[in-house]
Amino acid sequence: MTYYYKGFPQSDRDEKISMINVDELEERAKKVMPEGAYYYIASGAENEWTWRANTSAFNHYQIVPRALTDMDDPQTDTEFMGMKLKTPIMISPIACHGIAHKDAEVATQKGAAAAGALFSSSTYANKSVEDIAAAAPEAPRFFQLYLSKDWDFNKMVFDAIKKAGYKGIFLTVDALVSGYREANLRTHFTYPVPLDFFTRYLGGKGEGQSVAQMYASSAQKISPEDVARIKKESGLPVFVKGVMCAEDAYKAIGAGADGIYVTNHGGREVDGAPATIDVLPEIAKAVNHRVPIVFDSGVRRGSHVFKALALGADIVGIGRPYLYGLALGGPKGVESVIDQLDNELKIDMQLTGCKTIADVKHAKIDRIHYGLDTMPSNTDPSRMEPYPVTADNQIKSQEPDATSGASKH
Repeated sequence: MTYYYKGFPQSDRDEKISMINVDELEERAKKVMPEGAYYYIASGAENEWTWRANTSAFNHYQIVPRALTDMDDPQTDTEFMGMKLKTPIMISPIACHGIAHKDAEVATQKGAAAAGALFSSSTYANKSVEDIAAAAPEAPRFFQLYLSKDWDFNKMVFDAIKKAGYKGIFLTVDALVSGYREANLRTHFTYPVPLDFFTRYLGGKGEGQSVAQMYASSAQKISPEDVARIKKESGLPVFVKGVMCAEDAYKAIGAGADGIYVTNHGGREVDGAPATIDVLPEIAKAVNHRVPIVFDSGVRRGSHVFKALALGADIVGIGRPYLYGLALGGPKGVESVIDQLDNELKIDMQLTGCKTIADVKHAKIDRIHYGLDTMPSNTDPSRMEPYPVTADNQIKSQEPDATSGASKH
């Protein structure tokens, strides 16, 4: 079924999704999303080099398997800022979930809560923070702040998120203007569904505006003094989101930040910026466990989560995959995406002798320089050739061979 908001089609599904990996959802999402909305999610800035590198750069690091570890049944539950979570996988903040599902962030929060994952919502969310909180009252959640030039607007946001039970703020400092997103320009994308905070503060503003127009309302300069002011006025912990080098980590901690968020906005801002996984070790060394580290950008596998944790992250965010899951399955689709990655993570934990997430943080990771392999697996639909049918490879009976376990022919 499809719901329409002023002619804009929105999924209203609520069903588990079957998948082999989360990448395959991207193509499937095209069947339920308009072109402009799809490419708002599935694109990056300029030539999209950083967007692609975010994922391929995980191949720069190798997980060293361990043997004779005498363990089984690995557990992915963890704790973050006093919150008990079933998984270290987090829902990273993305604007306007209404392009994927009629229930928007409310549906995403329900899916995250069902999977036991931390949820974070954007200043540019369609649904109100009150409705999001009501969808899963006991679930942990953070708020991504696009600091406004208007401090009355900021104050309204602080009051609302604190009353709604949000546990902290991710202050975005890497998107002071919109990156040059060519796909949005080619499809003439504008936000088709109202953004709650703009509706309650400015009336209808937020619907029908381009990404660049929305960013123009945000502060174009943010200083260390702003971190202190946000902490004071909100009364909440503040993570600086968009740190990509050790120098900025030092500066953020010096300004009183409660945490560091390593991200390049999923390759949607500066094209040619390094992949986040490549800068994580340097930043983790600079932070030296003084504050927690959140990490995202390019995460598509449980092994990616494993590597990020082993290289210094405390919690690992996903972005585009859960929006595809939201479009294809609503709350249960989001839950399916988190569960898929969490199950992949458990396999890597078992094969490396890591019983807990704390163990993963001490796992052995190598960096061996060799030619980068970015090809998909041989069973990926883009590479699979029709399987040959011969007289010798066809199963003729469902009765198993008692000796070998193979099917009889």
